[in-house]
Amino acid sequence: MGLFRRKAPPVEGKNKRFRIELGWRGMFGLVVVCFCLFLWMFLLGIWAGQTILLPPRTNAEPISGSSKQPPVKTVEENDMSRQQQRTSAP
Repeated sequence: MGLFRRKAPPVEGKNKRFRIELGWRGMFGLVVVCFCLFLWMFLLGIWAGQTILLPPRTNAEPISGSSKQPPVKTVEENDMSRQQQRTSAP
């Protein structure tokens, strides 16, 4: 089995064991892929942080008898109640 055999130490003056060469297109492709990965991880981190730190939103209305303050009226409801008071007053 050749996997467990010791190899001879490299002799000075010989080329390195391996060599990576990239052209300009390869470098550009590598930069684009790394940028996309970092952007994806950034967005995923923001989504996870928002999900973990903020409580879920609920649209349930409180029970009418349990709240201490009366419900807030809108501007339209206030205008309608003023008109009703004016018409009912003699």
